[in-house]
Amino acid sequence: MAEQNATLAEIASAAGVSVPTVSRVLNGRPGISAPKRQEIERLLEDRGYERRKPRRGTSLIDFVISSLETQWATELLRGAQAEAARAGADLVVTATDGRPAGSPDWIERLAARGTDGVVLVVSELDPSARDELSRLHVPVVVIDPVGTDTDAYATVSATDWVGGREATEHLLALGHRRIGYITGPMNLECHQDRLDGYISALGRNKLPRDTSLVREGDSLTAGGERLGGELLDLADRPTAIISGSDEQAYGVYLAARARRLRIPEDLSVVGFDDVDLCRWVTPQLTTVRQPLANMASEATRLLLALARGENLASTQVRLASELIVRDSTAPPGTA
Repeated sequence: MAEQNATLAEIASAAGVSVPTVSRVLNGRPGISAPKRQEIERLLEDRGYERRKPRRGTSLIDFVISSLETQWATELLRGAQAEAARAGADLVVTATDGRPAGSPDWIERLAARGTDGVVLVVSELDPSARDELSRLHVPVVVIDPVGTDTDAYATVSATDWVGGREATEHLLALGHRRIGYITGPMNLECHQDRLDGYISALGRNKLPRDTSLVREGDSLTAGGERLGGELLDLADRPTAIISGSDEQAYGVYLAARARRLRIPEDLSVVGFDDVDLCRWVTPQLTTVRQPLANMASEATRLLLALARGENLASTQVRLASELIVRDSTAPPGTA
């Protein structure tokens, strides 16, 4: 009597192979010896594995993102979905809620549905998942790569170092000399680069780096309120603060208002990303525009090209950032 509800992991264990190998048999991919293929086919049949119907040529993209709760995530999803729809592809979205992507269950689902590739958005991969993904033989594109762990993958990012430098130089040109900085998570290359741009601009203007003016944040509003409060409670507080994200910058707004400081009269604030929030807050937020939707669209286009086996001139794409000056910055001491 056939066993019901067998999983790919169980089939793989019985055959002495990996889950991706079983997936390749299920999806008719080459690279497996005929005897092993026959053995896996027999196990699939004997154990009653329920096969999914083929997709009739429609491409399937897995889009993995750390969270769905921010406007930053919304912009990225908007760009990915637009490009997937244009290409006639389906998009499967997975949120990791800050955990490393690549649990065994997720890898099994990925293999079972025969994905054509994976777009990862600032998500760390579980070490074992890297090997499993490589055995699936599907392309992986990373948006805003994490550290150097993703060197083997195609990447899409923005000119974050330039953005950090331009935000700082804008404030320096206004006359600010004590400029605070609240980073995003520093395991991400984009936030390392933004901080490096800030440090470079200070050095070019012969200003010493004051570590008391830098805080490591989490890109969220609550973190901006807490860390902004710490900076504003310094005996010699900064006259301007740069935030690694717009939502975190809004937290700085809240911290300033709790201390009866006006923006920009008493404190100038600069964000990063240029999400819709920048135009909703009062005063409207000066920020460094990251082409988020375009980054996700480009990552999706790049993934589909790799899945088709196209030879590309480069698999490392970097899009330009742009300083958008609004109402939250002014010369210091204008109160």
